[in-house]
Amino acid sequence: MMYYTSIGMLRGARSSFCALRGAWLKIPNCGMCSNSPDIVVEKLTGDCQGVTVFGLNRPEAKNAISKNLLKEFVNAIESVQHDRSVRVVLLRSLVSGVFCAGADLKERAKMRPEEVGPFVSKARACISLLENLPMPVIVALDGVALGGGLEISLACDLRVAANSAKMGLVETKLAIIPGAGGTQRLPRIIGAAKAKELIFTAAVLNGTQAAEIGLVNHVVPQNESADAAYHKALEIAKMIIPNGPIGVKMAKTAISRGLEVDLGTGLSIEEACYAQVIPTKDRIEGLTAFREKRRPDYKGE
Repeated sequence: MMYYTSIGMLRGARSSFCALRGAWLKIPNCGMCSNSPDIVVEKLTGDCQGVTVFGLNRPEAKNAISKNLLKEFVNAIESVQHDRSVRVVLLRSLVSGVFCAGADLKERAKMRPEEVGPFVSKARACISLLENLPMPVIVALDGVALGGGLEISLACDLRVAANSAKMGLVETKLAIIPGAGGTQRLPRIIGAAKAKELIFTAAVLNGTQAAEIGLVNHVVPQNESADAAYHKALEIAKMIIPNGPIGVKMAKTAISRGLEVDLGTGLSIEEACYAQVIPTKDRIEGLTAFREKRRPDYKGE
């Protein structure tokens, strides 16, 4: 049995998701590539069991965000949202040298003005669904992450970058603004003044510079196979897997929701989250394993 708080996090995510799913039914399929998926979902095995990888896979467009990519992204999120076997989601690119170049400007240029706003709204809702996944989400930035590509990354719990990665919210160069959450999530991560500077100037940072201002959690030297950030992210994921999955999920809820309110309300959220772990079998297993001096075997129950 899964335990969730009553504070509305997942209920809100589910309602947003249902609305978004209905919107996708109105999107025409013409022009969408059906030969290979834009999002490849892989459940890892062995010592990485519990990790599900979302791989961005539009090499011909540098993983630019299209209608079809967003649709497949929603499907990928839906596939893990209530899957108890998934303890960590790891987001990466399967295209060497690039994470996501941002919006698909070729597709955008063909949209009528009245179509642009609804599309951006769908992108914003999709990224919020990613953010509201109950399990930790780690993104590996082994290449360029610009505009919407960085906005996707900002919705993840942890960010890992190669030192050669390039990232920035560059929308003001196109006389627009970040519209998929960038103006809200970036200042919450690095502070308002620095976020304003980066957005106003359309600055592009490398992985080292991003780490210096707290935009990413870790920066690693890039390797010959151009996947150093992915391997570091996987290393972090493997440190999360052995821990009690309900406890990890409730910790994520308490932190994420607590940051949105005053301290007193935040403490009430923490209390509500703690109450969810008390009746779990995993909590008893943790105490038993400690007493018996063995590793706990958590089931997410």
